[in-house]
Amino acid sequence: MSAMALRMTKSASVPGIMQIGTADSVPKKVNHFRQSTFSFKNSGNLGSAVDLHKGNEKPSEASRSLAALMKNPSWRTMGVEEMPEIPTEEDLIPKNMRYPKIQPAWMKHEKQVLRFYGFFQEAVTERPDENSRYRNVTIMYCMEDGTMSMTEPKVENSGIPQGQFLKRHRVPREDGQGFIGPDDFRVGQELTFYGRTYHITGCDRFTRWFYEENGIDVGEDEPLMVDNWQKSYKLQKTIEKGGLPPTKSAVDAKNLTKFQIGHPPADKKFIQFMLNDRKVLRFKCFWDDPTPYGARHYYTLHYYLADNTCEINEAHIRNAGCDSYPLLLKRGPLRKSNSASAVPGLLIADAPTYLPEDLQLGGSLDVWGRKLMIYDCDDFTRNFYQEYLGIDQFEGKIDVSEKPIRHIKLAPPPHSGIGKPEDSLISTQMIVPKAPKIDLEKMMVLTGEVLRFECKMANGEPEDELRKLVIAFYPADDETAVFELPVRNSGHMGGKFADKRRIMNPDTGEYFKLSDFFVGKTVRIASQPLQIIRADEHCLQFLEARPEEFPYADPLACCRRLAPLASEPEMNDPKGIEPERLKQLAFEAGVPVVDHEVITLLRRFGIEGESPDENPRILGAQVLEVASS
Repeated sequence: MSAMALRMTKSASVPGIMQIGTADSVPKKVNHFRQSTFSFKNSGNLGSAVDLHKGNEKPSEASRSLAALMKNPSWRTMGVEEMPEIPTEEDLIPKNMRYPKIQPAWMKHEKQVLRFYGFFQEAVTERPDENSRYRNVTIMYCMEDGTMSMTEPKVENSGIPQGQFLKRHRVPREDGQGFIGPDDFRVGQELTFYGRTYHITGCDRFTRWFYEENGIDVGEDEPLMVDNWQKSYKLQKTIEKGGLPPTKSAVDAKNLTKFQIGHPPADKKFIQFMLNDRKVLRFKCFWDDPTPYGARHYYTLHYYLADNTCEINEAHIRNAGCDSYPLLLKRGPLRKSNSASAVPGLLIADAPTYLPEDLQLGGSLDVWGRKLMIYDCDDFTRNFYQEYLGIDQFEGKIDVSEKPIRHIKLAPPPHSGIGKPEDSLISTQMIVPKAPKIDLEKMMVLTGEVLRFECKMANGEPEDELRKLVIAFYPADDETAVFELPVRNSGHMGGKFADKRRIMNPDTGEYFKLSDFFVGKTVRIASQPLQIIRADEHCLQFLEARPEEFPYADPLACCRRLAPLASEPEMNDPKGIEPERLKQLAFEAGVPVVDHEVITLLRRFGIEGESPDENPRILGAQVLEVASS
């Protein structure tokens, strides 16, 4: 019974299990959210847990502020105060001064080496000919790190291991006070290290420049020391290479030995070859071909001193019209005359050959019937003749340069008188004549301009003294016309004296120009001398407007010409000076003045005379004032 009671009590531990489906008071779960093991809590307040996924409870303001704060990735360090940065030494120095102004040695003296030459003396034992020997060395000091190396030049067959004598490293001084530096090297002084003394005899050009730039006198170079072994070694090598001629005793002994064994005496040709091998005299020659339509041909003569043979090469000229044969005469003896024997087997002495003394500039030589003239030679040939024969070859040098070609141009035929000379001249230059070119600018500007000069005949004939003419110059086309004014009882009709055309000036051989006409000038037109006595107002104004083309109408130029008259008292007269007196003074001073210049001065500096009948005067003071300005 008690066991049953115990069992019933155990089943009663699950309340309402028997009322499933029958009772109405069964509790129902409203929210079915998934339980989360994470929670949000404020630091130091464990009771402020906020579950954002449970229930409908609204989060607190602290939770919202914490959630907004956590959106920033660095929310953990936002509440920590930043420590102030401690400035370093580099920050205190400006950026443009952080690097040293003075470059370190490894940068400033990179790849710069001081090179010195010297020697040391080494004792030699068991030698009868020497007791010491000088060994030359080259000392190289690297300035970038203060290291030093030394080499010894190799001598052929010396029997001494040479080459690298001291490896590159910093060499300590003999007294132990630091290392050897540039101040320890001086030419002419001795340097001791590692128990051996070196005498410095010189340095290279860069080393000397380096010391001079730093204001240090490095000393003058000394000659290298040469011991007895070096002298004998150099002499031996020179003899082996044939640099010294044999002694007379050696030559006599050699000749005596040849006679004793039956050898013939020395061959002169062989000696000549040995002494003059590869020595060639070079001459330049020419030959004038005497045949019809012949021309001048140029050659180069080579004379070989080794065997007295000659070779003649052709010096080809561009577009000469000749075949390009390389040789005129192949190398061989060149004889002064050539002959053939009519009898076979008859022995005839050969003609003499040309020798160096037969070849001189300005002379000639016969080459198988051709007479070649020698006109030039090279510098070696000239020096050879001056040294051995005492002849200056350039004294007979011939100038063969061709004269410049002068093209003869036919003169144009004379004008036939029909039309203008320009039209007739063009008809001789082209098949289809064209009208001569016209200066359009001049024609457009000066069309209608007529400059008139009044003139009279100056031929000395009494019947022509009263004749008056007018020269009309047309600047648009430089044409000239002459008209004669009618004069009563002169016996001459007025009208056209010379047609309007370009008239030739017989004094200059060219057509008349505007500068050929001025008051006081005598021109010749139609074989009559016409003296210009005056010009109209329009002509004078036209000329004064162009002083560059017509200097006689320039008042400033006229005043400057009269500057030598400054010492004349009449020029400073307030009443002025008469024009004729001014011309006389100018002529006496060596400054001739023409009538047109007088008219120009009257128009600028003229004043009326004291009486109506008196001629106008020129204010000389104003003329001199303008001339001096």
